[in-house]
Amino acid sequence: MKAQRIIGLVVVVLMLGFFAATAQAAPAQEDLDFYKGKVLTYIVATKPGGGYDTYARLIGKSMERYMPGTTVIIKNVPGAGHIIGANETFMAKPDGLTIGTFNTGLIYSQIVGQEGIRFDLTKYSWVGKANSELRVLIVGMKTPYNAIKDVLDAKEPLKIASSGVGSQDYNETLIMAEALPANLKAVPGYAGREGEMAILRGEIDGSFGSYTGLIGFIKAKECRILLQFGSEKHRDLPDVPHISELSLSPKGKDLAKLANTINQLGRLTGAPPGVPAGRLEVLKDAYKKAVEDPDLRKEAEKMGLDFDVAIGDDVAKMMSDAINQTPENLALLKEIIKIEK
Repeated sequence: MKAQRIIGLVVVVLMLGFFAATAQAAPAQEDLDFYKGKVLTYIVATKPGGGYDTYARLIGKSMERYMPGTTVIIKNVPGAGHIIGANETFMAKPDGLTIGTFNTGLIYSQIVGQEGIRFDLTKYSWVGKANSELRVLIVGMKTPYNAIKDVLDAKEPLKIASSGVGSQDYNETLIMAEALPANLKAVPGYAGREGEMAILRGEIDGSFGSYTGLIGFIKAKECRILLQFGSEKHRDLPDVPHISELSLSPKGKDLAKLANTINQLGRLTGAPPGVPAGRLEVLKDAYKKAVEDPDLRKEAEKMGLDFDVAIGDDVAKMMSDAINQTPENLALLKEIIKIEK
């Protein structure tokens, strides 16, 4: 009996330790009080109207509910393929009153040493990420490309819209041109919804983008989806080939695997390095509650937005894994960017 009691006590202690380790620390009252009457600036590294802007406005509005007395304002800082907005977020005063969202294409940019970068993605104070991005290749309805095979066989280069050099869509165009391989030409200068308008005008053949960000354009039947890539096929796209289903070269498979991994870090939100731990806990707690809020989810569902949430340290770990590539992948990416310069 004595042995059983000892075993029982050990089990209880272990369980308590487990729950203590896994439970997220509640923000301290003094840190909650800091935010009362303050303005939290949420930087969006692109123009209004795109997917990042939509997610930020939904999440920012919802965060206000869980930060009583705090006003969240959206500040759009477009330019240089999200680099300008990411720089501004990184260099902001680390007082907990600035957060920002920017695309994961900056992972590629940092890996290859893109000019103009003043941030280090491994040093942000990470708040969370809202989704794992399924990415798609779309083309205009008036183009002759009805299937991915048509793209692979194309002699003339397909003009692919991108927001800017170094952006996710720009880098993905370069990477997919090598991975598939296909005759793709990245054309920068189309931020926000400008790429979709260019497709409608016929000056651009197509673009790479997140499925949720393009959902309105897709549902309006203004484009065709020819390819999807990310961790797995989307439930809405059973007949669209996933890149893993294509016959790729060993180099192509490595590039596809890299793209699929990086796209798990969709809709990032971070703060500058050095935010006091207590204030960062307030931000993480409010963000987590915001993205799990039933009202936000209902509104997001109407817009076709998906969620695959991770918070704080989990995002930091995923980012570290994405940045620290093998020498082979690093050399491959640098080769691709060098080819296109």
